[in-house]
Amino acid sequence: MNLKNLSTPIKIGLAFAAIAIVLTVVGVLRDPGTPVNLWTLTVGSLISGGMWGLVSWAIATAAIAVEKDVNSEE
Repeated sequence: MNLKNLSTPIKIGLAFAAIAIVLTVVGVLRDPGTPVNLWTLTVGSLISGGMWGLVSWAIATAAIAVEKDVNSEE
């Protein structure tokens, strides 16, 4: 997969998903009450990475669409 071929909103979504996954793994490893196993790391990463990636992609897509509309009206 070539990153140059991806749109800006997808790049933003992937970046925020990666940050969320790293923060989730760090949080699981630092919390003494959370069992550290493949299941908790996978589920936590999928939930946090998926949600942060989806939301940031949607916001970036909406922002770019608004900018195109504003520029087309001028």
